[in-house]
Formats: sequence, C-alpha cells, structure tokens
Amino acid sequence: LLPLLLVPLALLARKRPGRRTPPLKLLVVVGSGGHTTEILRLLSCLSESYSPRHYVCADSDKMSEAKILSFEQKRAETFSNSQFTLDRIPRSREVRQSWISSVVTTLYSILYSFPLTYRLKPDLILCNGPGTCVPVCISALLLGLLGMKRATIVYVESICRVETLSLSGKILYYFSDYFIVQWPDLKEKYPKSVYLGRIV
Repeated sequence: LLPLLLVPLALLARKRPGRRTPPLKLLVVVGSGGHTTEILRLLSCLSESYSPRHYVCADSDKMSEAKILSFEQKRAETFSNSQFTLDRIPRSREVRQSWISSVVTTLYSILYSFPLTYRLKPDLILCNGPGTCVPVCISALLLGLLGMKRATIVYVESICRVETLSLSGKILYYFSDYFIVQWPDLKEKYPKSVYLGRIV
C-alpha cells in the first residue's frame, strides 16, 4: 500500500524540481466499528509527510473519536510535530434507512461536507467504505471540477468484502483515483481495482 500512497508525493516532487517535497494534507474518512480500526492500521504505516491529518466522521458515531485520540496520542510519541483535526458531518444513511429517504439525507450531507472540504483543501483523501465517505468524496470532486482544489482519492475496500463491493465501493469505484481491493475475486469482477492482497 505504501508505494501506492506515495504516488501523490512523487507527482508533487516532479512539479517542484529542486525543492523539498512539502507535507501532504490528508483527509481520512472514518466509520464506526471495523472501518475505523482498519483505516487506523493503514495510517500507522504512513510517514510524518502525511500531515496534518484531518479526520471526518458521522455526527452519530460515538466510537471513532476515542480510537482516533488514542491513535494520535501514540503517534505523537514518535512524531513530535504530529498534527490532526476531527470534524463531524451528518450521516448520509443510517442502518436500515429507506433508499428514498437516503437520497435526501445524502444530499444534505453533501451540502454540509462541501464547505468543510473547501476549508480543509486536502491533497489526498483516504477512505475504506463507511457511508460518510460518499458525500465527502463527492464534495472533493466538486471542488476539483470548480478548479478550487484537486484531491487524489484512494479507496480501500474493507477486508470483509470478499465477493461483492460495499454500497460505498460501488459508487466510488467510478470516481476514485485508486481503488484497492483485498481479495482476488473482486479484482476479477472490477478490472479498474488494484489487488494488493491483505493489507490490514
């Protein structure tokens, strides 16, 4: 995974020959339970170049904040200049919520996410499947289309998805810059994806 995530760094280095590559602003979308655990395992492999880290989670997610604070506290012991923020947005879809009402709540979440994404202006967005990542990524795409900021979107499908993509994955498969799966069956079904084996 690390060589893949370092691609944006290499591209920036080419644009600025002779200069030291600046840190990349990383936006990480977390979800309750296993999604947050998986994404934090990925983040533990990243260097201090990925700073500051901006975390975004759903406003009804009560578990992720404690996990993030614990993770960042341990990270600060290694990297003294470690910087991060945590923001919340309305959840786009609750469990067992009807599809019709989900459209309305997702649109509302996109409207809420757009000013946040505009303020943070991330260089790289890393997500792994929580519903919250859809409005955040769409907001980032809108920023790029408007010429305000182009962010690289890296989507890592959850390890528990063996044969089919999650709903978030089915949507962002067409919009992400890098779409990573952890099972070979998914690579066969979705040719655009990148299979790296189990990475979490």
